[in-house]
Amino acid sequence: MDARHPSRDEIRLQDVFAALGNPVRLEMVHILASGGEQRCGGVLSEMSKSTLTHHWRVLREGGIIRQRPVGRELLVSLRREDLEARFPGLLDAVLNALMNGAPVHAAAFGPIH
Repeated sequence: MDARHPSRDEIRLQDVFAALGNPVRLEMVHILASGGEQRCGGVLSEMSKSTLTHHWRVLREGGIIRQRPVGRELLVSLRREDLEARFPGLLDAVLNALMNGAPVHAAAFGPIH
């Protein structure tokens, strides 16, 4: 896999916000935060592979996740340490807002783009 992961210093706040601004990607981050490293295809298995691939790419290029190949699978995890170093408290604030009842489902945000 030749997917680009930005270095810690290349993670930009606007890319993080853009990636987290989608309810599907917020849900993916929430799942990863509560379950640790997982198979890419096992997080939201009801979605098509192409849709998941798009969302993983946005999260990866935004510096939020890391993907690594293991055999024929891709495993994905949050880049919690990198995000904390770049933007202290940001990921925890987002996750706490979700845990405290902030809506995550698409209907609360309007159409998914």
